[in-house]
Amino acid sequence: MVGNQKLWGGRFEAQVAEWVEAFGASIGFDQKMAKQDLEGSIAHVTMLGETGIISHEESFTIKTGLMELLSELEAGTLNFDISNEDIHMNMESLLTQKIGPVAGKLHTARSRNDQVATDMHLYLKEQLHTIVSLLKDLRQVLVALAEEHVETIMPGYTHLQHAQPISFGHHLMAYYQMFTRDSERFTFNLQHTDVSPLGAAALAGTTFPIDRYLTSDLLGFSAPYANSLDAVSDRDFILEFLSNSSILMMHLSRFCEEIINWCSHEYQFVTLSDTFSTGSSIMPQKKNPDMAELIRGKTGRVYGDLLGLLTVMKSLPLAYNKDLQEDKEGMFDTVDTVTVSLKIMAGMLETMTVNKDLMETSTTKDFSNATELADYLAAKGLPFREAHAIVGHMVLECTKKGIYLQDVPLEDYKVQSDLIEADVYEVLDSHQAVARRQSLGGTGFDQVLWQIEKAKTDLLS
Repeated sequence: MVGNQKLWGGRFEAQVAEWVEAFGASIGFDQKMAKQDLEGSIAHVTMLGETGIISHEESFTIKTGLMELLSELEAGTLNFDISNEDIHMNMESLLTQKIGPVAGKLHTARSRNDQVATDMHLYLKEQLHTIVSLLKDLRQVLVALAEEHVETIMPGYTHLQHAQPISFGHHLMAYYQMFTRDSERFTFNLQHTDVSPLGAAALAGTTFPIDRYLTSDLLGFSAPYANSLDAVSDRDFILEFLSNSSILMMHLSRFCEEIINWCSHEYQFVTLSDTFSTGSSIMPQKKNPDMAELIRGKTGRVYGDLLGLLTVMKSLPLAYNKDLQEDKEGMFDTVDTVTVSLKIMAGMLETMTVNKDLMETSTTKDFSNATELADYLAAKGLPFREAHAIVGHMVLECTKKGIYLQDVPLEDYKVQSDLIEADVYEVLDSHQAVARRQSLGGTGFDQVLWQIEKAKTDLLS
């Protein structure tokens, strides 16, 4: 009987059916970690030689072969075979073809379990640095745009109703704060990603005198895992990444929803660049905010990646289980989704035209200055609840007449309260209403400038 020809096939008598093999294979997606797999192997074989587990000559031969494979990978000339299941077995097979049976010594004191975990840590660590950098780019765009629009007035909303006039720069800086928290979360995520599983072997460590600190240092990790079971079964660092990405995408989606509204005919607050818009196949007048809509839509995709891995992990006993093959595609997908979404968002904001006059006009044809009148009366000694009632009644009367608070004659105001003087019209001006809100973190122009200067300093650190 012909035995199983797999690298792990000694225990098996029969070959795996091709369709079963295809179901179990991961090379279709884990080849994304080919570079990391080779880097991990180079560090491992260096350590094997340094500790005398294999000879220096053998270590050099294997390392040379791995470096050649790395060069071929970078040149795009490596071909992978589904019959070798995953990126690890493919690389070992390619190495064997290149340098012969000595390649089999590479896997001494190592398992695919710690190997794949190491690859994922290396891959995600690199991607986290990229995402933090892209978030910094986006935050810089926001700060520059906010600085340009400190005194651009727009309606602030609650319940999607005009609430109070605010600075557009203030609105933008609210998103800056969200994306700053996102950056902090991804930066903290690095602490749990910057740990080396290499040397944990299958689950229990190894009897060989390996040096895990050496491989950790060679790969640029801050430290090795302290527990071998945890090292091969931990996917918390990926779950943190997916969770952090979900929060980030939620922030991007909220912003996109506002942009989609703002560029509609009903708002006309902004005009998106043609680069980030598309047209209609039937309606020639259309200019659709498709990129913003796609980011909004892809948010659900990232949520799905998080929920998928949480479900995979929820009942896994220690240590490694084949279920963990499902930890990669969602991670790869989220990395791709988040990175392109951040680039699109930064470009969309940087090229967006802000229609300042229309923004400010929308605060003169509404009742967003009603709180200003109530505060005016309260500042003159009237209990705020009484002031609130008076202003509410006046808004009702104005609504019936089709006018606004700034259109009410002074004599009509006097009927409501003798406390109201001619200076009320200055108070009702939306620009003045924004400028006067100087409480810490408020929308007052000086406060917005303070936020911007603080952000500039933070971005330099």
